[in-house]
Amino acid sequence: MILYDMIDSGNCYKPRLLMAKLGIPFTRIEVSSHAGETRKPDFVAKNPNAMVPLLELDDGRRIAESNAILLYLAEGTRFLPTDKYERALAYQWLFFEQYSHEPYIAVRKALLTFPERAKDATPERLAQTLERGNKALGVMNKHLEQNVFFAGSTYSVADIALYAYTHTAGKGGFQLDAYPAVVEWLKRVEADKGHVPLEWQP
Repeated sequence: MILYDMIDSGNCYKPRLLMAKLGIPFTRIEVSSHAGETRKPDFVAKNPNAMVPLLELDDGRRIAESNAILLYLAEGTRFLPTDKYERALAYQWLFFEQYSHEPYIAVRKALLTFPERAKDATPERLAQTLERGNKALGVMNKHLEQNVFFAGSTYSVADIALYAYTHTAGKGGFQLDAYPAVVEWLKRVEADKGHVPLEWQP
């Protein structure tokens, strides 16, 4: 398989982390949105949405969207619950991550750390992303005060998805110490067998 990827992207890190844990061999091809490479015609022909990650299967078929890739890779493994309710919880948190978490926590980090995004870092945008990102962290913290992981009692794709941008939230100005249950969960995620850091590549 081929993963079209950007090494500093949390969304790209998600499938890399899961493939490392599952021991799935793959070729990584860097396609940087910072340099405009995702908008070049040859890549747009592969993914009309002009975004990474993009997973190309052995037979040439492709899957876009980080959480869809996670679900594909996790099928039949310990990372996708078999219990119907716990599986629904995994989906719930995947949707939460993309709608209520990533647009604020990841975007605020990008506004503050990527030079090409600096023009968009208006006081209003920074205030909005800080407020809504903290709301997401609060929701996570409340859940984790009563639960070890997000979908049942075992580590799953939901934890991978939420870990990707939460563990670097400090770079976006979020004070993780204010969310002790989240901090303890981050440690549990990192202690899970086969964990690799954001910068890992095959």
